[in-house]
Amino acid sequence: MSAGTNTGMSAGTSAAEPEGTGRVVFLIRVPEDRRAAFLRAYEEIRHLVADGVPGHLRDQVCRSADDPEQWLITSEWDRLEAFRAWEATAEHRDLVRPLRECFTEARSLKFTVVAETAGPNRPRD
Repeated sequence: MSAGTNTGMSAGTSAAEPEGTGRVVFLIRVPEDRRAAFLRAYEEIRHLVADGVPGHLRDQVCRSADDPEQWLITSEWDRLEAFRAWEATAEHRDLVRPLRECFTEARSLKFTVVAETAGPNRPRD
């Protein structure tokens, strides 16, 4: 394996049971008239999550270049179980309620990172 590639697996771990970081992808539709409320809600909670939720590493909010009502929130976790534990709490439901009130559609996908490659200008493992 070349430098900069992280398989996310430790010795003795098969590809069927990866131990890498977790990635949560939340694909949502936010009508134009709710965009400002959505961005305000995201701004209000993002630092609370970053500073106070165990296992959270980073997140991003992105708007589609082709459809202004299509949005994507991604978050990275030290392990997917950390996200699942937080997602199951009343604190999570209360914190994200203002965001959810802005959606007309939502789809959540959860992944375990099994490989990652950094470009030449990015830090490598």
